Amino acid sequence: MANVVRAALVQATWTGDTESMIAKHEEHAREAARQGARIIGFQEVFNAPYFCQVQDPEHYRWAEAVPEGPTVTRMRALARETGMVIVVPVFEVEQSGFYYNTAVVVDADGEVLGKYRKHHIPQVKGFWEKYYFKPGNLGWPVFDTAVGKVGVYICYDRHFPEGWRQLGLNGAQLVYNPSATSRGLSAYLWQLEQPAAAVANEYFVAAINRVGQEPYGDNDFYGTSYFVDPRGQFVGDVASDKEEELVVRDLDLGLIEEVRQQWAFYRDRRPDAYQGLVQP
Repeated sequence: MANVVRAALVQATWTGDTESMIAKHEEHAREAARQGARIIGFQEVFNAPYFCQVQDPEHYRWAEAVPEGPTVTRMRALARETGMVIVVPVFEVEQSGFYYNTAVVVDADGEVLGKYRKHHIPQVKGFWEKYYFKPGNLGWPVFDTAVGKVGVYICYDRHFPEGWRQLGLNGAQLVYNPSATSRGLSAYLWQLEQPAAAVANEYFVAAINRVGQEPYGDNDFYGTSYFVDPRGQFVGDVASDKEEELVVRDLDLGLIEEVRQQWAFYRDRRPDAYQGLVQP
C-alpha cells in the first residue's frame, strides 16, 4: 500500500555567521513546505562552520543548550509555521564540560520529540572531534513523528553498521544522516555505505553533506546529498558536488513492507550467534 511522504534535505554553504545561516535554512524550509514537503533535515552542526578542522577553545562558543537554546527555539517556531517535521543538528552543551554533537527532532506542531547524540567520534587530521564532543549516551532513539518513524545517525557514525541495525530494530522507516564530509577517501564510500545500509536494514536514508569551502582547515565539502530507498536505489538525482541545493523527493514508505516481505532479513537474523560482536 502506498504511503507517500514528501521529504526534503538541505546541503548548504557557510555564510559567515550563525544568524544568516539559520535565516537561510528557514527560507529553504519555507520553500520545501511550498513544494509540499512534510519533513526536512539539515547538515551536521548546520548553524556553524565545521570548526572541527582545528582544535581551538574559541569554538566552544558555537555550543548551546538543547532544547532551550536559540536555534532549537527558532526551529520549533519554524515547524509550527510550515507544518513540517525538522531534524536540527547542533553543537550541544549539557552542562559545563559536557558537549555533544546532537540532532534534535522537532515534530510538525513544534514539539521537541527528543534528540540523538553522535556515538562515534573521530580524531584524525581535519576531523578533531574528540577535542569538542563526548560520545553519545542516549542510545538509538526512533521518533514517532507526524510523517512516520524517524531515526538519526550523524556523519562518522555511518561507517559503523551496528547503529544502522539498531535503528531498524527500533522501527525506523527513515533515517537522516547529517554530515560534514570532505573530498578524499570518503567520496567513494559516500555513495556506497548509505545505500548498503538502506538495503541491509530495509528503510529509507537521507544522506546530507555540507558543500563548498569553509574558513577552518583546507577541506572541500563535496555535497552530493541524496535520498535512497530500501532497495538501495537513489530517489531522484544526487545533488551537486559544488553548489548549495534543496532536495525534495517523494518517499513511498509502503515500499518498506514490500521489500521486507521479499528479503526477510529481520526474520533470518541470528542474534543468538552474534555474541562475539559485543566483545571489546
